[in-house]
Formats: sequence, C-alpha cells, structure tokens
Amino acid sequence: MKMMFNLDEIKELIELVDKTSVHELELENEGSRLCIRKPGKSEVVHVQPVVESAMIQPAGAVSINAAAGIPAAAAEPAPVQPAEQDSNLHTIVSPMVGTFYRSSSPDANSFVNIGDRVGEKTVVCIIEAMKLMNELEAEVKGQIIDVLVENGQLVEYGQPLFLVKPE
Repeated sequence: MKMMFNLDEIKELIELVDKTSVHELELENEGSRLCIRKPGKSEVVHVQPVVESAMIQPAGAVSINAAAGIPAAAAEPAPVQPAEQDSNLHTIVSPMVGTFYRSSSPDANSFVNIGDRVGEKTVVCIIEAMKLMNELEAEVKGQIIDVLVENGQLVEYGQPLFLVKPE
C-alpha cells in the first residue's frame, strides 16, 4: 500500500494540532487515512434525564438543553460548599485541574481519613493530570476534619479538597 502523506506533511499537521485547541484531526487521501489525537484529552459528560414538568414551554418552542437531553440546571455544576465554616480551619486546595484520588490504587487504603493526624509532608491524595500522578501534601500539621470531594471526581484549580484543624 502506497502512503499518500509524506513525513514533512505529517510533522506540520502534528505541530498545527499541538498549537491549537483542536483535540483530534482525521484525514483521508486516496485510500490512506491519518488520525492525530492529543493525549489526555478525555472528557466526561454526565447526562441527566429530562424532567417533563420542569420543561414547560410554549407549543413549538425547543430549548437547546432540552433537545440535547440536559436540563438547564445540569449545565452548571453547583459550587462546592465546605461542611464546616470555621476560620481556624486550614483548607487544602487543588493546585491543578485533574482527577482526585484518595489512594494510590483502587484496592489500597485511603492516604487519610476524617480524624487522621497529618504533618506538613503527609500525602493526603493524588491529583491525576495528563496521565501524571501528582501527590498532594498537607502542608500543615493538624487533624483532617472533612474530605470535600469524592474519589475519582474531576477537580478544578483552587477547589477545596480537605479541611484541616491546625495544631
């Protein structure tokens, strides 16, 4: 089979995809097919059922979100509210966007649980970003008061993860 893309063209396409917001490029040329994908660009989409009583509209009107099967309320995630508002508590926040893991593997024990005492260098969780596992340390000596996110949850930069009562 003869390849219809030369190496210089492929390199140029890879550079273009890398420099843009395009996550995937697929081309076909005279029976040859080329697919370029950026690594670690998976998206999780949660679709919730449409509640008919909440979607009352005039006859013939179609909501874009309703047509997609997503209620308007599901379009924006609710802000995370700490369980306890105490000015003496230290909040451990996510230093990056990624996936929050409480343990090093699915069958391992959690790094920390509510009530555990931690030191400045105690690993409290892992944030996975672009296939890299980043250990997050407590950075304060104290006791874990609350875990604010679920295992496997996508977290944002600056999102509160733990509340610690400093010693």
